[in-house]
Amino acid sequence: MKKEHLQGIFFALVFAVPAWLLGQEFPIVGGPVFGILLGMIFAGLRRPQAVEAGIAFTGKKILQYAIILLGFEMNLFHVLEVGSQSLSVMIFTLLTAFAVALSVGKLLKLERSTTTLIGAGTAICGGSAIAAVAPVIGAKDKDIAFSISTIFLFNVLAVFIFPFLGHLMNMSDFGFGMWAGTAVNDTSSVVAAGYSYSEEAGGFATIVKLTRALMIVPVCLIFALLMAREKAGQGQGFKLGKIFPWFILWFVAASIVNTTGVLPAEFAHALGSLGKFAIVLAMCAIGLNTRLMELVRHGLAPIALGFCCWVAVACMSLLVQYVTGIL
Repeated sequence: MKKEHLQGIFFALVFAVPAWLLGQEFPIVGGPVFGILLGMIFAGLRRPQAVEAGIAFTGKKILQYAIILLGFEMNLFHVLEVGSQSLSVMIFTLLTAFAVALSVGKLLKLERSTTTLIGAGTAICGGSAIAAVAPVIGAKDKDIAFSISTIFLFNVLAVFIFPFLGHLMNMSDFGFGMWAGTAVNDTSSVVAAGYSYSEEAGGFATIVKLTRALMIVPVCLIFALLMAREKAGQGQGFKLGKIFPWFILWFVAASIVNTTGVLPAEFAHALGSLGKFAIVLAMCAIGLNTRLMELVRHGLAPIALGFCCWVAVACMSLLVQYVTGIL
């Protein structure tokens, strides 16, 4: 971070603090959504040229630092806790999300980065996955804004629709927890949907969701390799070290540190919370560089794509559970 970045960081911070507080008050919406909305609302205001470099830095580099800090709330033992059955459901839903995103996105003539981010947000963990994948594929701010807005819409719908459908299908607590944990996008929405079904379903859905979040690591690495191959195919000179998502390796390192228990639980939780705030800060910066009217003008196609991905993942989760005998 350079000295000229400070003004832009503090400028974004003006919007991040109220966005964070609103997110605490309305967790179903969440701080990142409030952050990007506040940023977009005030994006049209005239601002000093001196803040531009810092805003760009916040939307890109601080976003990566935020992902690293989130690792301090990850526990690798969660992977073992959920067992092989839930991992198979996760793998199939992940593949389904990306397959549907890329195929339907092409039909809707959406930019590839937008379809990739919506696919990642649906497949893994909503806003956190979008935040992690965006710098790897070089996504523009407007692509991130489209994706976050789309994922948010289906997060809210899932909280109300999933418990209703679960009771309609007479699902067990374990089955519903698996379904919510693998097919609902954001952590807050998974928790809300799971616990509104039952205490047991909520607890298991949360564990499944945390395990699913670790899929960020292989997905980011795969996209980094694909980007490297694409650049090589275009005859562009490139160095893998320059585009490799090193922040993901630091995320893994932070997860390992947390899993070992060497850090006091309170301190690890504080670092994770700082990471969540940093994501809100980055989303404010991204919103400040996004024109609201452009988002409205092109907003229907991403929503249609998000709907297709959401339905496909929900159905695939149920199908795999049925085939493997969970349901």
